[in-house]
Amino acid sequence: VPFQYIVVEKKGVKQDVGVIQLNRPKALNALCDGLMHEISQALDSFEQDPHVGAVVITGSEKAFAAGADIKEMQDQTFQRCYSGNFLAHWNRISTTRKPVIAAVNGYALGGGCELAMMCDIIYAGEKAQFGQPEILLGTIPGAGGTQRLTRAVGKSLAMEMILTGERISAQEAKQAGLVSKVCPVDKLLDEAVSCAEKIAGNSKLVVAMAKDAVNAAFETTLAEGNKREKILFHATFATEDRKEGMCAFVEKRKANFTDH
Repeated sequence: VPFQYIVVEKKGVKQDVGVIQLNRPKALNALCDGLMHEISQALDSFEQDPHVGAVVITGSEKAFAAGADIKEMQDQTFQRCYSGNFLAHWNRISTTRKPVIAAVNGYALGGGCELAMMCDIIYAGEKAQFGQPEILLGTIPGAGGTQRLTRAVGKSLAMEMILTGERISAQEAKQAGLVSKVCPVDKLLDEAVSCAEKIAGNSKLVVAMAKDAVNAAFETTLAEGNKREKILFHATFATEDRKEGMCAFVEKRKANFTDH
């Protein structure tokens, strides 16, 4: 499928990592509606590909995504936003069953920060900047920024960032728990793909269960989350991969998962 706003390929030794690169360089990868639809199409394709075990979303060295496309949003009205459920389709990234890693270099602002937070893991280049500057435009985050940022960094820092529009560095984001790893700019994509390869080397079926269980920690109470974890844990005992993994451990060999 020819894409206008993204570049899609497979990487890794086994070509089992899907990579989506945002490609609107003149607009610093601003997230227009067409770009978000193309991301959804690429994710649908990777979801249906049994060989792909994880996905990486990245941008350029200058910008992961500098925000939503303001020119596209400028003339929106409340009536059109509300009746059309504006930005609802952006949530596709967070509903992907396969793990998604954001590899963030440069600016991840507004919708760009929200896009990164929809992913399961965030790796950042040393010069990355994160922020929710919507307040400076007379609006607020509309694609999960107030919710995911607060869960990631806590109320005080989230409030400060959202109410002032100020940015934080990659190092500050790491310290706050927003990102899990900070890498040299030129090594970022390789590091993200390496992490994705490790994930893809595990049972894709059990990886999906593990992702489901972790997400439950953010969406349910502790008691309900523990119940879901237990159900999913018990469910692994119905899989061939659980049998293979434990046999391989006992026999001191590498497991050969078949995703069954």
